[in-house]
Amino acid sequence: MKIIIAPDKFKGSLTGIEFCDIVEAEIMEIAPHSEIYKLPLADGGDGTVDVLNYYLGGEIISLTVQNPLGNPTKASYLYSENKHLAFIEMAEASGIKLLSNEQLNPLATSTFGTGQLILDAIKLGAKHIILGIGGSATNDAGMGMARALGYWFFDSNNHELEGKGEDLVKLFKIDDSKKRLELDRVSFEIACDVNNPLFGADGAAYVYAPQKGADSKMVQELDKGLENFNNVVLKQYGINIQEIKGAGAAGGLGGGSVCFLNAKLKPGIDLIKSIADFDNAIKDADWIITGEGKFDAQTFSGKVIKGIIDSKYNQKLAVFSGASELSEQQLNHYGIDYIDQMTNYATDINDSIKNSKDYLKIAAHNFARLSI
Repeated sequence: MKIIIAPDKFKGSLTGIEFCDIVEAEIMEIAPHSEIYKLPLADGGDGTVDVLNYYLGGEIISLTVQNPLGNPTKASYLYSENKHLAFIEMAEASGIKLLSNEQLNPLATSTFGTGQLILDAIKLGAKHIILGIGGSATNDAGMGMARALGYWFFDSNNHELEGKGEDLVKLFKIDDSKKRLELDRVSFEIACDVNNPLFGADGAAYVYAPQKGADSKMVQELDKGLENFNNVVLKQYGINIQEIKGAGAAGGLGGGSVCFLNAKLKPGIDLIKSIADFDNAIKDADWIITGEGKFDAQTFSGKVIKGIIDSKYNQKLAVFSGASELSEQQLNHYGIDYIDQMTNYATDINDSIKNSKDYLKIAAHNFARLSI
């Protein structure tokens, strides 16, 4: 029997790789002749570095870059010399996690540090860069990132702009004459799981800027700035960023990456599945076993399990979760053949999280005994 083990992490308690090892051991104890393939997955957010390192065997590169407010901070990214591939989480350099609540101000923040990480990866020899853009503290449409890569920005009086959120509304001209030539030799993919446009009621400013410290007046200014940015880009490059799904991700970094990096926006799970060669690996499989910490309606919005369901055809699907809120009707709708949750064995949620490894062993053992 061919079995694919392809989980997401259980946030705060289990990595995807730990999940694979535990489930494999329990299955092999019951059915030692099983053909097992361990393919941990991620959606481009937390845990993606570990999953990619599992497939690529790269190294973690650390350096000092600018944080969202321009102060020095340590940041790191994954680089695979064999594949000439880098995975960069913009939150490492430009994330909201780097600032206190009092420091949050999307008018004053910039993605310059993310550009520094990209530049460092290119200098190491990266030919393919995947950029994860969740958790940003910024709303600069990627201008800060672009400045670190040689782009210059000017207002109508030909004064240079730093590329902060407040500069969007002042932008009049983009000068790319000094951009790093290596950018044209690197393919960029952006792990993007939202469809927000650049500006407007569903755009970057109105939907996400309040979480980054913006009051209503700031939101209006940022939204006008993003619209102005789009107009300048449309005039200079013929690109209407507003028409690109996901352009509003990470304060417009999604759209800015298309303009400045010629990047492609893709769901994070699709990027990881491609690197794992997932669709080929699951051919002729009898079971796919997956899992994540919480199993609810959000699970099917760009998450790992949704990616697996999109790929599978005749394989049976088993899910182990920390806790599940889905009805039997929903499980049947999504083609889930077997489900178990850690809360079936734990005394409460805290116990489930703290002892998830022990409870996963029980769940996997029961599955193997009943289904294989």
